[in-house]
Amino acid sequence: MSKEELLIFLADVILVLHVLFVFFVVLGLFAIYLGHFLQWHWVRNRIFRILHLVAIGVVVVQSWVGVICPLTIWEMALRAEAGSAVYSGSFVQHWLQGLLYYSAPEWVFIVLYTVFGSLVLASWFLVRPNMGER
Repeated sequence: MSKEELLIFLADVILVLHVLFVFFVVLGLFAIYLGHFLQWHWVRNRIFRILHLVAIGVVVVQSWVGVICPLTIWEMALRAEAGSAVYSGSFVQHWLQGLLYYSAPEWVFIVLYTVFGSLVLASWFLVRPNMGER
């Protein structure tokens, strides 16, 4: 494997991790509310809930202070180092970037992240985690 192929592979790994992070945040919120109605006990797990709240909290704070996600920075730096175009490349990269990166004014993302973060925070009170169990 050449250096360029290795760098692109590492960038793809970061991209997959980034997508998994987004899925955790988005699907986690849906699971919390759905789990409340379906009486899934795992959605009240304290560690899951803390991780979920911290994950969206980091995203909201980054958007408000204008910080680009470190995963995006690392992925793009690896692709640039490999001499790869930022939005072309492997099959994985093509489809996952289509899910993650889209174009809109910055204020749209700030509003979306803030509203979503508020829904996650509200879930803390509406579907209370079990504070006695891990």
